[in-house]
Amino acid sequence: MDLVRHLECFVAVAEEQHFGRAAARLGMAQPPLSQRIQRLERELGVRLFERSSRHVTITKAGTLLLTEARELLLRSESLLATARRIRDGESGLLRAALPPDVSGETVAALLARFRRGHPGLELELHELPTAEQLARFATHELDVGLIHHPCDITGLELGPVLRRELGVLLPRDAPSAGRPAIPLPALSDHDLILFPRANAPALYDELLTTCARNGYTPAAVRHGQGASFVRGLVLSTGAVAFGPRDDRPADRPTRDAHGHDEPDVVWRPIAGAPLAWRHSVAWPRGRGDAAVEAFARAATDALRTAAGATPDVPTRPLHLRPASEFWL
Repeated sequence: MDLVRHLECFVAVAEEQHFGRAAARLGMAQPPLSQRIQRLERELGVRLFERSSRHVTITKAGTLLLTEARELLLRSESLLATARRIRDGESGLLRAALPPDVSGETVAALLARFRRGHPGLELELHELPTAEQLARFATHELDVGLIHHPCDITGLELGPVLRRELGVLLPRDAPSAGRPAIPLPALSDHDLILFPRANAPALYDELLTTCARNGYTPAAVRHGQGASFVRGLVLSTGAVAFGPRDDRPADRPTRDAHGHDEPDVVWRPIAGAPLAWRHSVAWPRGRGDAAVEAFARAATDALRTAAGATPDVPTRPLHLRPASEFWL
């Protein structure tokens, strides 16, 4: 039984005290209205109206139930209005995620834009690598996220793909640090610091394959993710790390023999720009709504303005490819 519709019929008849007028008010014929009232009476187990050929009189039981019926209808209207606001991205909870390599400035720009457009929507933002985002999509614990490509995008819808070119972070006194742009073969004497492979296995393999094809095969790969930890590895081991310009650690100066302050680590672009992060906002297919679209627009705009990302037309598949394709 459609309880809300039956209660609407009950309230209309009680207020009009006439089945014909109530039916006209509800935009329905009189016989179906009478049938709804009779069914409601059977479901409730009480008689709501006394009927005669000319008059309809509400019973004592009907009078006692009328106030609650009106309250339930008001609550149902409130529920429907809230659902419409959620559908339109005006209120509700959106569970979203960003990967750890997104800079603080980009996060701030994203949040500012999102809140300006949707102040009533609660955003639950998590810092999650791509692999964990995909796992949470599968268990319905995440609504939308910014992922790295390539990865398994089965069952997902994607926003525009954006590219952030990678540079290299290396010690200030490294022989290559004085170059304006560093060819990958010039890093051959340095170990490489990468994020843990479990965070984005396909991307990890693709980076190493691209390095090897461009003349750089590190003797060892060390794993680190936090900016301070990576800086410590760079300074203590002489290893290098990849990262986009907007996510490079802030320079911390050291004083040289002449009393001049110089950064202890430096970021340099890679000659020919062979390496890049490729991102897009993703969400489960068929579950996109106005709130998800609003997050996708905010994230895309923030990456372009705060991170210098550019639109990318992929020449390679975005879906997860067989691991053998990443091997030389």
